[in-house]
Amino acid sequence: MYFFLCNLSVLDIGFASVSTPKMLANLWGQSRVISLGGCMSQVFFLHFLGCTECLLYTVMAFDRYVAICHPLRYLVIMNWRVCAILTAGTWITSSFHATILTSLTFTLPYCGTNVIDYFFCDIFPVVKLACADTYVIETVSFTNVGMVPMTCFLLILMSYVRIIYSILKMNSAEGRRKAASTCASHLTVVTLFFGPSALIYTQPQLSEVLVTPVQIFGDVVSPMLNPVIYTLRNKEVKGALRKLRWGQKTAR
Repeated sequence: MYFFLCNLSVLDIGFASVSTPKMLANLWGQSRVISLGGCMSQVFFLHFLGCTECLLYTVMAFDRYVAICHPLRYLVIMNWRVCAILTAGTWITSSFHATILTSLTFTLPYCGTNVIDYFFCDIFPVVKLACADTYVIETVSFTNVGMVPMTCFLLILMSYVRIIYSILKMNSAEGRRKAASTCASHLTVVTLFFGPSALIYTQPQLSEVLVTPVQIFGDVVSPMLNPVIYTLRNKEVKGALRKLRWGQKTAR
């Protein structure tokens, strides 16, 4: 679990760094210019890190499934080799995904305005500036951006259906509580990740008033909440916080 959480923490740092520094620079300064290379980097890393995080949540759901449904075989099934292969697979698959989308986006001819009507470079705001038929890139984008999260979400859902079934079969109330507590953090971060993504990419007609706050929440707030969610579910951290709080009260 901690091996996957280490990868998730790296993803959260990278994901929040894709658009936040440039957005803060635009708000602080007068210039709102971004270079072509910078725009391409934003598109690539947004989809690279977003797809990796999506796949990693699916791998983590499988990890929880094995831990709860096959606890005696957990160390055999989820050995270091399997964990490394699953994690490497998420990064490699996502790199292909992002490379295809970025290549298709920036091989289009752009001969009109160069003003992006958004707070950072994403595929759909950039493609609007193209002066050619964008059917291919729009189809590929909707397919990739739609199919990958949907497939991951369905796999996660299937894992948790099996997990809930196993929890309900447990005779011990303490065992059920521990099993549910094990999954609570993962379910919370999955909801925070898939919620904004579903609103943005499945609702193209979402008003401009709503789409920017939803995107900012998904890109900035969610990566900040993930460490808090997982930290507060950790018994050792809870114990350290209680000791710290008790020490402060004693000092007073």
